Order: sequence, then structure tokens, then C-alpha cells
Amino acid sequence: MALPPLPSLPLSLPAAALALAALAAFLLVLICVIAHVTAKTMPHEDAECRKGSAPILHDPATRELSVVVPSYNEENRLPLMMDEALDYLEKRQVAKEYCKKYGSDKVRVISLEKNRGKGGAVRTGVFSSRGKTILMADADGATKFADIEKVEEGLKNLQPWPEGMAISCGSRAHLEKDSIAKRSYFRTLLMYGFHFLVWFLCVKEIRDTQCGFKLLTRQAALQTFSNLHIERWAFDVELLYIAQRLKIPIAEVAVNWTEIEGSKLVPFWSWLQMGRDLLFIRLRYMTGAWKLEAKKCN
Repeated sequence: MALPPLPSLPLSLPAAALALAALAAFLLVLICVIAHVTAKTMPHEDAECRKGSAPILHDPATRELSVVVPSYNEENRLPLMMDEALDYLEKRQVAKEYCKKYGSDKVRVISLEKNRGKGGAVRTGVFSSRGKTILMADADGATKFADIEKVEEGLKNLQPWPEGMAISCGSRAHLEKDSIAKRSYFRTLLMYGFHFLVWFLCVKEIRDTQCGFKLLTRQAALQTFSNLHIERWAFDVELLYIAQRLKIPIAEVAVNWTEIEGSKLVPFWSWLQMGRDLLFIRLRYMTGAWKLEAKKCN
């Protein structure tokens, strides 16, 4: 029995390929337009920083070190991290001029009127910092505070700092093989996908952009955080993207890290949101919706 003839395709293969290429180009242009139109500019100074007598990042440094710890519903994890950090700093005599152990001159709490995400909290804290150097540290204490010596050494190794700017990033990249062994295949796939997007779209020279242990000189913090737009989890990537665009030297230093229960990161949806933010970071700077502006200290 003879088989019926196959129906002929309405388009030849070259024509179909051309149509798909045109559709892909149209979608890319559409995404660029959406990224540009929906881009929001960030205020160069947070309103919270101007409340009371709080200093701002533009002012000269009055302390050797400021530590910024973003926290949201961290009642269980924050006390352990704060105790460790304060005990360590006391031993180092960084806080020797403080008159009371928990006086407001040592520990200041800046409350935001609404939840602005981790990036928004860190940005507000950095703009209120008084130190010549500024350390970002997570509230869970996953990185031992004593590892500040490692990132300080990384900062010193970058000298001389161009215009007083340098950044030293704590890194968990050396622990990647061990972490993969403990993760599910799905989470490992998400991790590799995120790392590829970071490398492809934004930051090529830093293997671990998401470690919350970063030390910045005051001038580097002013230049990067003044231009920062992302307020959620991907703010670290934009921070380092800005630093690379401004040619700020960056060191990546291995630090100790222990996973602490209670993370606010929801694996699938948080990674999806970060992937979207990575794409928009690249497109919005590429289309001129976001522009870098140089800032000056007072």
C-alpha cells in the first residue's frame, strides 16, 4: 500500500531560518526597550542617612573601619555574629576610644521605613559609614569575622590604589567542589547557570560575586554605591560591574565559610529574579538608561 505524500512545507529552510532570526532580533529589541523604559534611577543619597546627625559617605572618614551588616528578621542569627564581631574588634583595639561596650558610638541601628532588600539596606549603611575602609558582612556569620585580616591583606596587596580606590572580596570559590557534593542536581544546575550569566553578562574576573564579605576603601564605596541601582540579591554583581567599568582594582581572597540555616533565599524564584536582574544590568547600561557618574568626597 502506497503511503500518502507528505504535505509540503509553506516555507523553505532558508526562509524559515530568516524568519526565526528576524523574530529573535525583534524580541531582543523589545527586551532592550522594556529594560530602558522600566529603568529607575536611584537617589544619590538615602533619606535615612540625613536623619539626625548621621554622617554620610561624602564626609571625611572619622573611624578606621565601618562594618555594614544588613539584617531582616535575623533575631536568631544576628546575635551570634554581632558577639563574635564585637569581641574580635575589641581584641584588635579598633574600638578602643569607645566609652561603653554597646554605646551608640560603636553600634548604630539604621531602620528603613520599608523593606528595600539586602542591596538597599547595605547601600543605606554604607552611606552612613564613618570608616576609611568599609566592610560588608552578612548577619548569619557564615564567614568568621577574623577573616577580615585576609581581605585587609588583599586590599594592601593592591596598593598603590588609583585615586584611593580598591575592593577586596571574600570568596568561597575554593569550596565549590565540596558544596556541589551536598547540593541537589537541580540546585547545582541553577548555580552553574547563574555563574555563567554573571560571567557572560557582567563580571568576568571574579569567580564568587555573591560572598557577603567585602572590604572597600571609602573612595571606592562612594564611587560604586553612588551609582548602584539594584536593591535585591543581585546588587553584588552590579557593584562589581560598576567597579570594573571604573577600573577599580579588585582582589578575590579565599575565606572560611560555613552554611548557616535560616537563609531568606528561595532557590528557584530568587535565582530567576537574579537572572532577570543580570540581564537588565547589562541592557540598561548598554542602552544608556543607567549611566556612571563620578563623585567627590567633601
